[in-house]
Amino acid sequence: MTSPDTQPESLYAAREPIFPRRVKGAFRTLKWWLLALMLGVYYITPWIRWDRGPNLPDQAVLIDMANRRFFFFMIEIWPHEFYFVAGLLIMAGLGLFLFTSAAGRVWCGYACPQTVWTDLYILVERWIEGDRNARIRLHRQKWDLEKTRKRAVKWTVWLLIGLATGGAWVFYFTDAPTLLVNLLNGTAHPIAYTTMAILTATTFFFGGFAREQICIYACPWPRIQAAMMDEDTLTIGYRDWRGEPRGKQSVEGNGDCIDCMACVNVCPMGIDIRNGQQMACITCGLCIDACNDVMEKIGKPLHLIGYMALTDETRERAGQTPKSVWKHVFRPRTILYTTLWAGVGVALVVALFLRSPIDINVTPVRNPQYVTLSDGSIRNAYDLRLRNKQGEERWFAFSATSEATFVLSLDSDAELKVLVPANETKTVRLFVTAPADSHAAEHERTDLRLWIEDVGTEAAPGTDRVHYDTVFYGKDD
Repeated sequence: MTSPDTQPESLYAAREPIFPRRVKGAFRTLKWWLLALMLGVYYITPWIRWDRGPNLPDQAVLIDMANRRFFFFMIEIWPHEFYFVAGLLIMAGLGLFLFTSAAGRVWCGYACPQTVWTDLYILVERWIEGDRNARIRLHRQKWDLEKTRKRAVKWTVWLLIGLATGGAWVFYFTDAPTLLVNLLNGTAHPIAYTTMAILTATTFFFGGFAREQICIYACPWPRIQAAMMDEDTLTIGYRDWRGEPRGKQSVEGNGDCIDCMACVNVCPMGIDIRNGQQMACITCGLCIDACNDVMEKIGKPLHLIGYMALTDETRERAGQTPKSVWKHVFRPRTILYTTLWAGVGVALVVALFLRSPIDINVTPVRNPQYVTLSDGSIRNAYDLRLRNKQGEERWFAFSATSEATFVLSLDSDAELKVLVPANETKTVRLFVTAPADSHAAEHERTDLRLWIEDVGTEAAPGTDRVHYDTVFYGKDD
């Protein structure tokens, strides 16, 4: 039993900042190229122009919330076509499962936004404060003019990066050049300023201060990834059977590891990969670069730390040759994920090319179900929502096919066609009438197919035609 005078042990430990050392190598170079590519795409894409005609925006990638549409170069997605977005999200999920199953947390190590912006922030920190040892000394140093100046410069650059991040995000939702002018002269919508402020603050905090804590405590993926991995998944590991016992090479019996701590000092997560796989490891490969550099200097074989699978570990410990990379990558689980991923992609492409430039939604008016006219004929009413998904106004004509004879009319005295403006939806009421002595008038239900044809204009005749199957209600007695 604990004494009343004994203070309970604190379960909270203050975060020790991590100051990764600079490293060169194949994985670090790959990360730099991916960082430049992804940030370039993110920042530049809103400024790419794409000519869609006089009635549509010319921004290549635009999420037009006001008009409820999404533009991606030559592709235009309407609200009722949200299944395309859902399909892309499914493909993203399957892709994440595929890459994790094949090579562990490669998404976390190379492409996750938290990793990308943290790498950028560490790069800025290194430029301003120096490499690892200089940054550690500055961290421990009391606040003076030098520390205040360097921290102020670093935080200012971080804020500018965060501001550019938030600014680029809002540019995806409206015309970028116009919004930039409005932002500068203070006339932009408050939502734009609020969004930029939130994204600036979160980027500044997550990339500059929280860093590895986001990956360890906030992100759920480290706890989910185990379900995606098996004994053939390639992940980063330490070949302890080759490296142990650690120590100076001059001592007989020591392994290849000289305990230089290079792998620990370059790790952005602050872990020691020699202790085995850990939840915090994002498999970025920087420890491989650091260790290979040391092995090369002391004349030892490379890849004391490297990508390998559990099956490889068993083979190598027994002195056998490990499996080839392709045998790890192409196995039933990854083939299944690839097949599902490709299947969803093919389905989306087929649906994209088969969709019609016009769309119709028919709502029968059932209050009342039918109307008996003075001459004894029976009339049904249908509300038609006509959507013109083309960049110019089009004329739509109406007709019907059925085993019975019907007369069609609109709620005006106009002929059986209506003009729908470009990229808009128009609602019209169509009346379908069956003569008094007809089969449809005397029977409760008659199948009816309504046709809507894009007759276009004189300059650009239309060729598209869609239909909607519904029911005509006659006398129920």
